[in-house]
Amino acid sequence: MDLLTYIVRELVTKPDEVRVKETNRGNTVIFELAVAPEDTGKIIGKNGKRAQAIRAIMKAKYAKSGKRVIVDIVG
Repeated sequence: MDLLTYIVRELVTKPDEVRVKETNRGNTVIFELAVAPEDTGKIIGKNGKRAQAIRAIMKAKYAKSGKRVIVDIVG
């Protein structure tokens, strides 16, 4: 969760409004990411490339532990 928070706070204009909620459901870790409405586009990126990169980083972090990761971006 700290890694995700750090990455997102570096990308947005309002880092104080970044909220990350972590939920564990068995073998799956779900991160609900909320940012200021005007920062949503910055997190998603052009054609979703930034969102894909953020998801790939988080999946790589949890790969060794065998956990599945879902990063849900909430505007």
